[in-house]
Amino acid sequence: MPECIVAEDEELLRASLVLQLGEAWPELRVVAECEDGAGALEAIATHQPDVAFLDIRMPGLTGIQVAAAMAQSSPRTQVVFVTAYDQYAIEAFEKGAVDYLLKPVARERLQATVQRLQARAAGGGPDQATLDALLQHLARRPPAPSAPPPLAWITASNGRETKLIMLDDVAYFRADSKYTVVVTAEGESLLRTSLKELLGALDPQRFRQIHRSTIVNLAAVQSVVRDDSGKGVLRLRSRSETLPVSAPFMALFRGM
Repeated sequence: MPECIVAEDEELLRASLVLQLGEAWPELRVVAECEDGAGALEAIATHQPDVAFLDIRMPGLTGIQVAAAMAQSSPRTQVVFVTAYDQYAIEAFEKGAVDYLLKPVARERLQATVQRLQARAAGGGPDQATLDALLQHLARRPPAPSAPPPLAWITASNGRETKLIMLDDVAYFRADSKYTVVVTAEGESLLRTSLKELLGALDPQRFRQIHRSTIVNLAAVQSVVRDDSGKGVLRLRSRSETLPVSAPFMALFRGM
């Protein structure tokens, strides 16, 4: 029985797509539903699904980043991008390396996508070289005009004191229940927002998620070392502690 994961940060759209998939491809089993890119990457590494339906715009890792990283963790998985933005080089998707669905998803379009996925699976899976070239092309495209500018500074609490912290000074963010700990060279402060909410406001070129509970400032990274299990250990320039990097996220550090 073929398996898939569905990654979409809007709950109603995610539920709708799962329902439509059940009608268009009854044999397909949805093994994970994810609300962000980090969850999608971990689910793909865990389940090795036949297909990944990835929303392009998700908090933290985008669908494009997830697709690029999973080339190592699950190379046989086919990719279907789900997007509301037709400026994302949709004409390139037609080359067949991946498929795409425009929101709201039309029944006829989903059925055509299912047929193409089944045909490619019968032919041996995705063409990785073509997929890699397409992902590199998409990664170079500018963000959609509607995307808000990334944060430059934040306010966080340290006891009774409220501090203004420039993001350049942040070493990393760590989830703490429904809040987030901000770690700088000088110490720690508490940000009264969740890590998930913070992800969508950070510049993805400067900040990278390395674990479900940790986001690191790339400028603060001294080195990353991979162990035999595929996980990693990250060393910082201004802090003595090391940070664990989950195995699915190690692919994001290729080239460093």
